[in-house]
Amino acid sequence: MVRFLSANAEELAGALKHEGIRAGEIIAYRAWRVIEPGFLRHGDDLLHSVYIREYVWRPDEPASGDVKIHGIYSFRDVIRSKQDYSYNAYGVLLFGKIKIWGEVVEHEAGYRSQFGKIISLDYGPPELLEKFRKIYRVNLARGNIDCG
Repeated sequence: MVRFLSANAEELAGALKHEGIRAGEIIAYRAWRVIEPGFLRHGDDLLHSVYIREYVWRPDEPASGDVKIHGIYSFRDVIRSKQDYSYNAYGVLLFGKIKIWGEVVEHEAGYRSQFGKIISLDYGPPELLEKFRKIYRVNLARGNIDCG
């Protein structure tokens, strides 16, 4: 079961000891929120953090964060559903794989990293997976990759 940090997450993140170990890229798993158009909100074609609503994952640049404050959170084990995620998330979620690098702090269930980049979108509503795979250029057949 995956557990998220409480409202004092920033204090806890700052208090955790950094061991100073560096490694290459690590493959990890996470979820993203899809903002769909609604009565009082506009949708967009970007994936958003589930926990920090205002944080947007851009298609052509790595996500980044200061590991002493928050960083990019990810899980060691595959997550495929809201039940696996076990965070009180609302709305539509997509689940997939990221590579993480830079400063990385290991936690019981996963990691908090300086950088992260989406490498696959694997679980979620099929029509949204297809849409966001094209936008983020992941999980595409070799002949479909836009090199321009």
